Amino acid sequence: MTDRQEVAEELRRVREAVRARALHEPAVLPAARAVAVPGPMPPDHPPAPIDATARPDNAALNAGWRVREALGGGGWRRLLARGLGRVLARVLDAQESFNSRQVQFDNALLDYIDARLTATHRHYDDVLGLHGRHMGEIDERHLIVQEELVTHVHDLVRRIDLVLGEAERGRLGLERDLRELRDRMRQLEERLAAR
Repeated sequence: MTDRQEVAEELRRVREAVRARALHEPAVLPAARAVAVPGPMPPDHPPAPIDATARPDNAALNAGWRVREALGGGGWRRLLARGLGRVLARVLDAQESFNSRQVQFDNALLDYIDARLTATHRHYDDVLGLHGRHMGEIDERHLIVQEELVTHVHDLVRRIDLVLGEAERGRLGLERDLRELRDRMRQLEERLAAR
């Protein structure tokens, strides 16, 4: 073998030794943390009951619509009321008829208001129930996405640390190998110069 072949063989051996040292054990990442899926939202507390508002008392109105009963009494007043009652009979009948219709209208109006308020409360309860359910579902999805994001960020940080650590170790190893290679090259050059 010639000197040139010996130098080439020595360079090949140095190169293979450097490559063998550079291929150190590959780092293995730990398994990613499992995504924690939160349970369903706790049920909402039932709303405080609304105090029932007392319906207006219309008993006096229902009892006082008759005009002729006011004309009663005793003594000379009764006689005068009877006389006037005959003269004003048509007016009194019209007033009693109006009063009767007004009392019926007032009672119907109170019933209508009660029914509308009950229907309005039922409608709002349904709307708020649907809204609350949708908000609960949105909160659940946000918690799931938040957990996935945290898991992803933790995994990403571990990977970045691994890459930076490997790069630093690789750089330090390469610098060491380069120094060793220079030393061997100098030794080879000295051997070649000595021949």
